[in-house]
Amino acid sequence: MASSPCGGGNFDCGLEIQTRSVEQTLIPLVSQITTLINHKDKLKKTEKTLRAIQRVGQAVSVAVGRFVAVGEAIAVENEDLKDEMGLACFDARRAGTAIAQLTDVSGLEQCEGDGRSTVFSDRTGMVKAARMLLSSVTKVLVLADCIVIKQIISSRNKVLVTLEQLERVSTFQEFVQIFSQFGNEMVEFAHLTGDRQNDLKDEKKRARMAAARAVLEKCTMMLLTASKTCLRHPDCESARINKEAVFQRMRLALEQVIEIVTDTRSGGEAKALPVSIYAGIKDFKVKVEGLRDSMYCVSCEAVAAQLEALVEKTEDFTDSAYTSHEQRETIIQLCQITRQETKQLINTWRHAQLLKAKEATDEMELSILKTCQSVSDLRRELHRVAVGRATELLKLHSDHLVLQALKASGGDGNLEAVADYAGTLTEHKEQLVETCRLLCHISGTEPLEITCIHAEETFRVIGPQIISAAQTLALHPTSKIAKENLDVFCEAWESQLCDMAILLKEINDVFEGRRGDKKTFLSLPRPGKHSANLKTVKAAKLDAEEQTTIAKLGLELCLLTSDVDSEVERWDEQDHEIVRLCQIISSMAYSMYLFTRGEGLLKTTLDLFHQAEVLSDQGLQLCPILHSLSTQLLDEDRMLIISETEKLSTACQQLQVCAKTPVQGKSAIFQKVDSSIQNTKGILTVVVYLLPICNKLIRKCQSECSCLSSPQHWREKQLRTPVSEETLNGKGSNGFGVKSLEQHMANLTFLESK
Repeated sequence: MASSPCGGGNFDCGLEIQTRSVEQTLIPLVSQITTLINHKDKLKKTEKTLRAIQRVGQAVSVAVGRFVAVGEAIAVENEDLKDEMGLACFDARRAGTAIAQLTDVSGLEQCEGDGRSTVFSDRTGMVKAARMLLSSVTKVLVLADCIVIKQIISSRNKVLVTLEQLERVSTFQEFVQIFSQFGNEMVEFAHLTGDRQNDLKDEKKRARMAAARAVLEKCTMMLLTASKTCLRHPDCESARINKEAVFQRMRLALEQVIEIVTDTRSGGEAKALPVSIYAGIKDFKVKVEGLRDSMYCVSCEAVAAQLEALVEKTEDFTDSAYTSHEQRETIIQLCQITRQETKQLINTWRHAQLLKAKEATDEMELSILKTCQSVSDLRRELHRVAVGRATELLKLHSDHLVLQALKASGGDGNLEAVADYAGTLTEHKEQLVETCRLLCHISGTEPLEITCIHAEETFRVIGPQIISAAQTLALHPTSKIAKENLDVFCEAWESQLCDMAILLKEINDVFEGRRGDKKTFLSLPRPGKHSANLKTVKAAKLDAEEQTTIAKLGLELCLLTSDVDSEVERWDEQDHEIVRLCQIISSMAYSMYLFTRGEGLLKTTLDLFHQAEVLSDQGLQLCPILHSLSTQLLDEDRMLIISETEKLSTACQQLQVCAKTPVQGKSAIFQKVDSSIQNTKGILTVVVYLLPICNKLIRKCQSECSCLSSPQHWREKQLRTPVSEETLNGKGSNGFGVKSLEQHMANLTFLESK
């Protein structure tokens, strides 16, 4: 395992792939190597077969050469990675050369006569070279990923230094100067961490990163107004408390980001999430239902103890002052029923063991069903209570009357009224904190549990901050800065209530089974979005003969995906929208290729048709981008792009029609599979042709600084997040609310006049 070169914390980068970008980079290489080493031992050595094998071998060799050149350049620029990266690049180059030699079968008879090894005669050598290549390439990618981590750590360190300077400033002029620098550093940190969040494979880490970045986004504005208030009223204790709380929360959020990207914790071991009731029920049901397969895999005592732990957790519901008497009685009754059913199950279970039964008896099967049903009823009731409570609270706080009263009382300088409304807000805060805890118990997924914990912590912290801001305004009722500060904290509270409403909807979606896979490729389409033919097409599996026929088509499709990936690698701007869509199309096509081999996520023909439909959607999304490019080109180039775009659009529409057309009967389904793969090949053929042309034209326009604007503009365009409803509401942005930040910055010049 490779030790970390990143500094700022000891962690092991190893060969564990933690990001999608590394995984996606490896996919085409795995595809090509799989093609080479999985050929049949008695494959007919036709000219076409030999050409295909040699072509793949050459593609691997060329790709490795380019890849190693980039890795060596990275090593030169990063002294602490030089030795490890150099060794990994050397191994990759050596393995690439070995594969090129083994696949050089153009003169197969002469090779065999000379005693030279080929992929046909030395399968062991081929497998060994393939393993070395995959290992070394993965090592290079993971080491390169460490550079991204170094950038995030470096950016965080710059932010911390400036944060400390901001905390010590004593004049407005000094604050304006340092905060300007801080704003720029936060924008850089926002982009780096936003990219990292989207790239992480682990859903829990993505959720934790999203929570930390949400804190930083809100706290950036709070820090600005809280610091201004402290500077205007340096002797105000409530203003000082308000400011210190913001700085402390920002430091904790920055630390959490580093813990996520380095996969370590400052305190040592990673902090485990408390086990929710949902997770406990899920695990309990798995153990109970597992008794059907083996009655001796778990003890009776362990099952009974796990149920008691579950019942104990329901006390968060039953002990709550906000739970109605009827709800409390229902929960207690359901817990008792579950206890009784589990006790009956254990009795029948022990009886079956005494009889030396090898599998669950009928009596035991009935007890298993009743136990699972009772615990499901308990979960349903807990969900109803938590969601009902949250819904009521959101309605209660929708008018924000307490916040308005605090603002009015503070503006009037009425400290007594502020104290009264502060007590009401504190009570509301406790209700919301407890409700978030209950929602965490029934959320249904670990990422949603993390979001619930973040919401709980946010309400817990912002409540007292609003009160201290209101107290400051009451002490200085004519202060515009104090009023602005209270407004910012109230807006953060209102924003968190909106986030809670979204969270509530997501929890309901999970409970009702409406939540789909968030991945947009290398997985099946989301239920309901691309399912026009769900009821009209019956899923089927191909027999051996049909599978063989389709496998030939699959190999051609695989080669085309390799061509697409090779062309994509030539682009300087890997985050360009054209590149992104082509990578998705290639990845989906590769999953269709795996289907032809009887591998991968697509198990039935229905899965294949769904995947084809989504692939066609991605291709159609590419068309308007190509049209937009064509409008910025001269006549000859424009006509070429328009012509190829029309071909792409036609091919995508044909695939979509094919995928959506309902068919019945084995031969019709087989024909539809054949047509789907043929149409997908047509799409990839156009994409392979377009990629180098678009790359060349974009480079040309950039170099001439005409038509498509300057390279800097293109880079900025790629970094920019598309405007969406979430972005406008301050969610999902990589910029921590940069627009609002800039508006506050513009007002800094007027500070001393306020």
